[in-house]
Amino acid sequence: MPQLKLFDSSETLLADDGRGRIIYTPHLIDAATAEGWFAELRSGVSWRTERRMMYDREVDVPRLMAHVRLDPAPPLTPAPILDAAARVVGATAVPFNTVGLNLYRDGRDSVAPHHDHLNEIRQGFPIALVSLGATRRMIIRASSHPRSVINVDLEAGSLLLMDYATQLHYTHGVPKTTEPVGERISLAFRVKPTRAPSEDSAGGVYR
Repeated sequence: MPQLKLFDSSETLLADDGRGRIIYTPHLIDAATAEGWFAELRSGVSWRTERRMMYDREVDVPRLMAHVRLDPAPPLTPAPILDAAARVVGATAVPFNTVGLNLYRDGRDSVAPHHDHLNEIRQGFPIALVSLGATRRMIIRASSHPRSVINVDLEAGSLLLMDYATQLHYTHGVPKTTEPVGERISLAFRVKPTRAPSEDSAGGVYR
């Protein structure tokens, strides 16, 4: 299984103990490229809304979403998705085969504290999060004592890498904010189990 290592001195090691290893790289993608990817994905992805059960009632998920498998990527996959995947795989040597996209339209959009469902990711492989657009704060909390809290401002072009163990011992989320903030797109790369032959590879992300 891959061992997460620092790539260069610009990175920050946010956690490194028996509960997991988390590395933040602020400038994996240069500013001009990140800006171009954001514009193309904002207009070129068929963003969808979702509803989920919460507190015994169905509510709107407070962000727009999309998803695509990369093993292989379907025809007409937006180039920034393929380019970002190649950049992340090259930097981490991890065979990511899926990406989930989230569009945060303003400070009212968010994602509640959570960890990934372990049955939906392959054991031992990390999660990689690329951010585009406006900076948003992610809060990472340990699930047991000592209950450490990590605040990290995810900048455009940054990479946050969380190893598998973190999904056992931490939650992560992007809270709402009343501060004026622009739109943000996140690309969450994961290694998921091999899909069934009948699974739809398009993922519903394309215009």
